[in-house]
Amino acid sequence: MDTQRFIQVFGGIILHSTPHLYVSALPFSPANSPLSRQFSVCFPNTLRVASGRDMNWSPVQAVLRGHTGPVSSVSFSPDGTHIVTGSWDKTVRLWDAGTGQPVGEPLRGHTDKVTSVSFSPDGTRIVTGSQDNTVRLWDAGTGQPVGEPVRGHTHYVISVSFSPDGTRIITGSWDKTVRLWDAGTGQPVGEPLRGHTYVRSVSFSPDGTHIVTGSQDKTVRLWDAGTGQPVGEPLRGHTDWVTSVSFSPDDTRIVTGSRDNTVRLWDAGTGQPVGEPLWGHTHFVTSVSFSPDGTRIVTGSYDTAVRLGCRDRTAITTARCVRPFNVLT
Repeated sequence: MDTQRFIQVFGGIILHSTPHLYVSALPFSPANSPLSRQFSVCFPNTLRVASGRDMNWSPVQAVLRGHTGPVSSVSFSPDGTHIVTGSWDKTVRLWDAGTGQPVGEPLRGHTDKVTSVSFSPDGTRIVTGSQDNTVRLWDAGTGQPVGEPVRGHTHYVISVSFSPDGTRIITGSWDKTVRLWDAGTGQPVGEPLRGHTYVRSVSFSPDGTHIVTGSQDKTVRLWDAGTGQPVGEPLRGHTDWVTSVSFSPDDTRIVTGSRDNTVRLWDAGTGQPVGEPLWGHTHFVTSVSFSPDGTRIVTGSYDTAVRLGCRDRTAITTARCVRPFNVLT
């Protein structure tokens, strides 16, 4: 990893320069990096940084530049090799996750802000939603559109996602509906799911049998993905818009974030809250997600912080809970 970071930072210069610049770059690498500690003693007569030298590599590995408007949505490909981004500049862009370089030309077609982007489970396609009220499918390899725009929503499409098996797409919109689409044909599957006001976030359960949605009406709803029927009563507790929803990998929990600055956990089977709200953020919570092993939750907020917490109060004493939410301390 240290060698990779060294190449990422200095590789562009070294590529076009003589070999001795490998040594010239060494004094500018962080003092605590293994490369610096091992090889600096071998070259005592090279340049030295008198002040301001970093002790460790920056956590930011690359800055991806190219969009000309705010970036509204980002997603990794399933194999981790690529990143897709959507922007208010009306474009979608693909990036090499290893180098941070753009892959091909921007994906153009939307006529308004791109609000949500997501890869298919096999990484071959990308689905995007926009304030032009449409959903678009793209070939992730070529960047070409797959079929015609998917039309049906009558207001902004705010959230899009593939089903775990890649056969369906779910979308949430400010037209107060959630819709299911056939990912192969772009045709609607069943009737729109109605019950919310403006829909802010949608997500399939990992087994593909249920859908969870969050809305500006302050509620979370569960739906049967096969029939489109609601499952139980709305999940109530948030006191402001629900901005983000996500299932745990084992389907047993749901995590939600809200403009009320809190994160909440719910039992996916009963719809009942699990414990008290998770406090800690000082501004709107914008995004929530479980770790792949289901033991931790990561959240993002307008307060500029990213927080890590534990799924269960009983797990607070474990070493994995490196930054628990305030309520858990």
